[in-house]
Amino acid sequence: MEYNVSKKRLMKILIFGIFAIPWAAFSQYTDVINSNRPGQSVSAYAIGTNVLQAEFGIAYEQQDHSKLATESNIFGADLSLRYGLFFETLELNYEGTFDNQNKTYTNTGVEITNTDFSRNRIGLKYLVYDPFKNPENNKPNLYSWKANHRFRLKNLIPAISVYAGANFVLGDNPFYSGDPTVSPRVMVATQSRLTPRFVLISNIAYDRLGTDFPEWNYSVSLSHAFRDPKWSVFVENQGIKSDRYSDVLLRGGVAHLLGENMQVDMHLGASFKNTPSRIFAAMGFSYRIDMHKDKMKAIEDQKAGENGGPINKNAMKKKNKGKNKGSGAEDIDLGPSKKQLRKLKKKEKNRDDSEIDF
Repeated sequence: MEYNVSKKRLMKILIFGIFAIPWAAFSQYTDVINSNRPGQSVSAYAIGTNVLQAEFGIAYEQQDHSKLATESNIFGADLSLRYGLFFETLELNYEGTFDNQNKTYTNTGVEITNTDFSRNRIGLKYLVYDPFKNPENNKPNLYSWKANHRFRLKNLIPAISVYAGANFVLGDNPFYSGDPTVSPRVMVATQSRLTPRFVLISNIAYDRLGTDFPEWNYSVSLSHAFRDPKWSVFVENQGIKSDRYSDVLLRGGVAHLLGENMQVDMHLGASFKNTPSRIFAAMGFSYRIDMHKDKMKAIEDQKAGENGGPINKNAMKKKNKGKNKGSGAEDIDLGPSKKQLRKLKKKEKNRDDSEIDF
């Protein structure tokens, strides 16, 4: 296979392309850990500057190939290290999977063992578009709980990030025999918040560029958070297309937050064909070291006039003594609760007036 552009030059173009995109100073940091586990789909968002995050998992897989008459047991461990670089929208990511495969040829009884990295790559991910960047376009409806939790077409507009990196094949790797030591990888990741509880993530990647077996890879993942937000479930479809190996996989699993910086997870999965057939299970743990600090903004840059103007001299003096003796939050308008909306609706019906949008 011939290419007009050398791999070295292609890598320079990809990396330059990421840094050439104008970047915006809006935060990707969250108070709770944001892990790519479980599953293989990658979030469109970065983890925030000065955040170091490790995502570790162990897996077992039963793999049988009907045409080659082989049966395999595979034990593996995978590790992802993520770090927020320079600004909020950029992330450095290392991904490695080390497998030990015991393969038996059923026709002859011959057994072989393959041990090496089935995944060993490093890359940069950069968020190029975030639909939630402008809070004015995403204000909640203070008069309707249902309006804030229903699906709207604009929720389909995704956050978009781009990724550029490289695979590394070190030594005589039995999983990638004949591949060069370094091969580029590019990807586009999208993420849509369909409702406050449902998130849709999609990835499409072109992998191992410049090798004899370049690979297309896609994944689509849908996750759902329960009423207890510490628990969530997901289902994921992944497709792989290459002259070396092609398949369609389905995964499903659950994740649980142990704290702001810790998460555990597990998932099961299988393939849709028998060349080879694959059944696998995995469990994992994610942990982050949070060193993130918000940047200080000078008073002259805070646009006080756009936030209500200067504070009046007598603004903090008490008014109407004895009138407000509550918890101290009575003058904060958080909007009606679901219970209050039901009462308002009932009152309106009794007056035969028009109903509140509920």
